[in-house]
Amino acid sequence: MTTMIAWWRSAALCAGLVVTGSCFAADAYPDHKVRMIVPFSAGGPTDVIGRLVAEQLSNAFGQQVYVEDLPGAGGNLGVETAKRAEPDGYTVLTVSTGFIINPSMYTTIGYDPIKDFAAVSLVAASPNVVTVHPSVPAKSLKELIDLIRASPGHYSFAQPATGSTPHLAGELFKQKFNLDMVMVPFSGAALAVNSTMGGHTPIAFTALPPAIGNIKDGSVRGIAILAKQRVVSLPELATSEEEGVPGLESDTLTGIVVPAGTPQAIIDKWHEAIAKMVADPAIKAKLNALGFIAVASSPAEFSARIKREMARWDMVVKAAGIHMD
Repeated sequence: MTTMIAWWRSAALCAGLVVTGSCFAADAYPDHKVRMIVPFSAGGPTDVIGRLVAEQLSNAFGQQVYVEDLPGAGGNLGVETAKRAEPDGYTVLTVSTGFIINPSMYTTIGYDPIKDFAAVSLVAASPNVVTVHPSVPAKSLKELIDLIRASPGHYSFAQPATGSTPHLAGELFKQKFNLDMVMVPFSGAALAVNSTMGGHTPIAFTALPPAIGNIKDGSVRGIAILAKQRVVSLPELATSEEEGVPGLESDTLTGIVVPAGTPQAIIDKWHEAIAKMVADPAIKAKLNALGFIAVASSPAEFSARIKREMARWDMVVKAAGIHMD
């Protein structure tokens, strides 16, 4: 009888602690399938990274992590679905920088990136890149600035999605150097790159992955990587800072978050698995070939990055007068 009472007390104590995230049998998690929501269509960069994580962590956990693509409303539909999920570790969300920027851009939005979610880890970052049609005489960012200033209103730039970091990088470029250039939105990076390749929009701001092949084959000219360091996949392309134009650095980020209230032990288990995954040379090589840099920031580091990015892009969005309903 005494043994049974002690068992029930122990069980009750641990049950209470699980609610607060202080006690969790990490070895028992997961004991069934885990849903990974990707708030964009299949085949895009967020989906590609999400599926890579799902495949690797299915192997690591011994349980299937399956991807569910829920596109719509600039990613907001999938994010709001994840927000409403039970915070039990069986629904996770793959996010891009739209998760961070959309609260500044949409008139009404159904989530708060800080209050409604707990950061797990960044997985990959893809620096944005500036490309031009080969007929454009500028060979560097400084030369491009001079060219645009010499012909106000004459030059246009293509961007892949309104509110994306490539779009906002172009707006920041305009704001920082007081440039009169026309923004042309597209519904995808491939369309933006193709427009510049065809000479319709002489300049493009995109993430690196969709532009790599075109830069390498010379159908567009790479002007600069908007990053602190050069990338392995395109080592000959200088950074904006190397070209003497600092302050334009911007990434297209991809990471994992979970609904607020998810036990810390689950968050830690996901982070540890992701850190092990991106440390694998084969995974690093695969990401590099796609134009991504492997990252495994701690939950605290990722949370701090989200806050910094929100503050930075909020100023650009407001200055550019970007609104979405």
